[in-house]
Amino acid sequence: MKEYHKIIFVDESGTCRGPMAAGILRDYSLKTPIEILTRGLVVLFPEPLNQKAEAVMISNGVSMEGYMSTQLTEEDFSDDTLVLVMEHAQMEKLLEKYETADPENVHVLTELVGEELEILNPYGGMLQAYGLCYETLRKTIRKLMNLLNEE
Repeated sequence: MKEYHKIIFVDESGTCRGPMAAGILRDYSLKTPIEILTRGLVVLFPEPLNQKAEAVMISNGVSMEGYMSTQLTEEDFSDDTLVLVMEHAQMEKLLEKYETADPENVHVLTELVGEELEILNPYGGMLQAYGLCYETLRKTIRKLMNLLNEE
């Protein structure tokens, strides 16, 4: 895997899966310093983390205090930026909408680490659905960390 200096997790609104993934990755030790960000594909105005997602993060010891969603922009893309989306549909939207997005640096998170299923959006579901999403993300992010730390 090529060396990246920035990773951006992207989800629809930037209020749930993306920030959860970023918070989880920040908890791991990476060999080289990497800036870890999260963006939304559709952020009309900054919003805090989804309340259920926040409850799950807090219960797992991951603080997202003061978090506000941010819109993805053309300036977010660069040669040393890895952009990870949660679903194929998001990747297609992103590549259509952003001219500066290099398809070589944009991946579905689970596919990049060799998993088949996408990270499903728990939005509107019970707290347990958010917990399951967190656990799935944690396993996937562990695999991502191993990839990033490989020589």
